[in-house]
Amino acid sequence: MEEPIGVTDAARFPQQRGEQLLGAAARYAEERHWDVVPGTWLEAVEGGERCSCGDLDCPAPGAHPTGPDWAGRATGSAAAARRMWSGQPGSSVLLPAGRAFDALDVPESAGFLALARMERMDLTPGPVIRTPDRRMVFFVLPGGAAKSCDLARRLGWDAAALDLVGRGEGHYVAAPPTRVGGRGAVQWARRPTHANRWLPDARKLISPLAYACAREAADARARVS
Repeated sequence: MEEPIGVTDAARFPQQRGEQLLGAAARYAEERHWDVVPGTWLEAVEGGERCSCGDLDCPAPGAHPTGPDWAGRATGSAAAARRMWSGQPGSSVLLPAGRAFDALDVPESAGFLALARMERMDLTPGPVIRTPDRRMVFFVLPGGAAKSCDLARRLGWDAAALDLVGRGEGHYVAAPPTRVGGRGAVQWARRPTHANRWLPDARKLISPLAYACAREAADARARVS
């Protein structure tokens, strides 16, 4: 029986983890109709791990595209995904934004606050990713990234000042169970399910997200004053 999307197990051996990445990539394509593309991977070097790109100062070890043509190589076919990952099963799973979804990227603390606020407002978020860099990524309908700054401005907030980042065409999201070297695994804060198959419009989520980001920014300023 296959594991649900995004489940990770730190006790797995590298080969098994690679097989899990392959399976997750295929299921994203087959079950969610998301395009997928293999990214870099982690290599064992002198008792540690290094990104396959070879850069010792890589900012996202094992979790970024392998070259500038990454978007053109993305596939929405589960069979093609299996062939692509079979060549290097440890490759990270990258999801191109701007196709089946856009993403709104916020600090993790603000993301948890926003989720609680959405629950009180009876809003249903789409899938939400939690990254090892303490960020949360909310999936929204395509086109949401481009209008996020204007939507926030209409509510009286500056998205850039709030650290609310829209990710659309030309961007990608590293998906579970991808691991970022030295930091841990990408995880689902809200797993893809049948209940959230239909993604929300960004305009429905921007208010709780902007409010949460503003609240966290104000709290951070108060802590250092």
